[in-house]
Amino acid sequence: MNRKLKLIWDFKGPVANKTALHHEIHLKEYAATEKLSLQITGTEFFSEMHSIAFLVVEENEMKPVRDALKPHRGQIYEG
Repeated sequence: MNRKLKLIWDFKGPVANKTALHHEIHLKEYAATEKLSLQITGTEFFSEMHSIAFLVVEENEMKPVRDALKPHRGQIYEG
């Protein structure tokens, strides 16, 4: 069984939340266009100055997605 990995893009500054929400739109489009096995995306708001957008992928799909989209970081997805 493949692990699920959460690829994360951090956004900081006064428009971080808006930027993360907009970035998620593009992540959804990418997941659909590339026919990724998972279609899990989202955003998380940490403070007025820090939000993230994320895309969850199967471990075997991670390298091409990582190379194409260049996330800032990643972690194992537990959801």
